[in-house]
Amino acid sequence: MTTAVRAVSDSAVPGPATNHETRAGTGTSSVTSPKRLARIAGVLYLLVGITGGFAEGFVEPKVYVAGDAAATAAAVVANAGLVRLGVVSDLLDQTFFVFLALTLYVLLQHAHRSVARAMVVLVALAAGISSLNAVFEFAGLRVATGEIDMAALGTAGSNAVVLLLLDMQHYGLLVAQIFFGLWLVPLGYLAYKSAMFPKALAGVLIVGGACYLIDLLAAFLLPSVSQQFHGFIVIPCAIAEIWMVLYLLVWGVRTVRPVGDKHDKHSS
Repeated sequence: MTTAVRAVSDSAVPGPATNHETRAGTGTSSVTSPKRLARIAGVLYLLVGITGGFAEGFVEPKVYVAGDAAATAAAVVANAGLVRLGVVSDLLDQTFFVFLALTLYVLLQHAHRSVARAMVVLVALAAGISSLNAVFEFAGLRVATGEIDMAALGTAGSNAVVLLLLDMQHYGLLVAQIFFGLWLVPLGYLAYKSAMFPKALAGVLIVGGACYLIDLLAAFLLPSVSQQFHGFIVIPCAIAEIWMVLYLLVWGVRTVRPVGDKHDKHSS
């Protein structure tokens, strides 16, 4: 199947072979035209934000009380249905994330195929780790609600297991942050190289990726102070991703004429 943008090298944007092939920015294929791919990516990115925000921004704070086993176990029991929704939402989040990366790969591979592949690999790693973390949250729910018999450990021991499982889920997400921070770097590079997005947006994406990593390192190395500036360090990350979602949904991509168009026009 003819794609909207086809790379024949890692660094050059090719001209179309024939007048019937899809051209970047002026694609004749309704399925693989750059603007349609961009809007599909925008919808997927929005779904990633909604499902991820619900699972990690709404559910987790309601049920996870760091360092307090009794409070965590009680919160999980009181919000058992919400925890189940959170687990499903987290899994959907990772599924949408993978399809987002694949869509952006098709859209941007012409700018640099190796970098586009690296972007997909980083997303796959983040999605895999995050999906596995959802298992810990679900296991914590089963222990807290008595689906797994922990009577031999007593109430305090059972609560401690629940906290341990949710701790693993919490810090596992921080580990995954390595990769869903790093993926913004190749995305920013491809956005810049392709000239399909504003250069400022490309730069903010790269800065956002770096801020995710700084936030991660602070959480592990300086836990006592990381919460004090967490809200500030993630501001560039939020700006970058919200801007990217809006640009994909509203504008799609900039129309870019391949380098070979002028030559092809004269030769025909």
